Amino acid sequence: MEPEAKIETVDLNLHYGAFHALTDVNIRIPARNVTAIIGPSGCGKSTLLRCFNRMNDLVEHTQVQGRIVIDGEDILAPTTDLIALRRKVGMVFQRPNVFALSIYNNLKFGLRIHGMLSRADQIRETVRQGLEQVGLWDDLKDRLGLNAQSLTLEQQQRLCIARVLILRPDVILLDEPCSALDPIATLRVEELLRVLRQEYTLIIVTHNMQQAARVADFTGFMYLGRLIEFDDTQKIFTNPGQQLTEDYIRGSFG
Repeated sequence: MEPEAKIETVDLNLHYGAFHALTDVNIRIPARNVTAIIGPSGCGKSTLLRCFNRMNDLVEHTQVQGRIVIDGEDILAPTTDLIALRRKVGMVFQRPNVFALSIYNNLKFGLRIHGMLSRADQIRETVRQGLEQVGLWDDLKDRLGLNAQSLTLEQQQRLCIARVLILRPDVILLDEPCSALDPIATLRVEELLRVLRQEYTLIIVTHNMQQAARVADFTGFMYLGRLIEFDDTQKIFTNPGQQLTEDYIRGSFG
């Protein structure tokens, strides 16, 4: 039985000016799983990821055609509330983008911007829950006034994930979230993703095929703006249906 789709694209095309960045992308991303998007540099992975919360709208001369359906609603519709969409579909970037504020105020910031909580006790409890979800509460509970930029890179990335989680998203997009981390920190973040997939739909863009094999339930391979293949991760890595996918996985190009 095919798993329930949280996100579906239908004939998705995207142009940056004259550059055709995505071509006829059709994908069904299952709910409450980790989906990895792999492929060589410049193949459209991050562009596709940013389609799911319409971050590409911030790039001049971007044109999008087709449909992107999340929970049955086409988010490309002109009536889409982009603030609500970006709360529902949170994003974690390649390098930790913590603010030059205290740990506490980094987490409080999003709650204030979205008008989600106003009482101090509610905010404190939500901050605690967010830090607990990413495994930082015990380490940081007595240091919440510390500047967040003084944390290790791994802690900063976990803090960024917590900042997304406390906004109660349904989907979390992760664009090369471990590229700035050492191998041990990378494994810890990967373990966090395995825990979070029980509650969230996670989509990770990665150049690291071993990482995709370790953490993803499903994997899509992209090449030159096209989705070449999408399937169960084990099948993609052991018995791909397309020769191009097999050539990439074997290292023939990349």
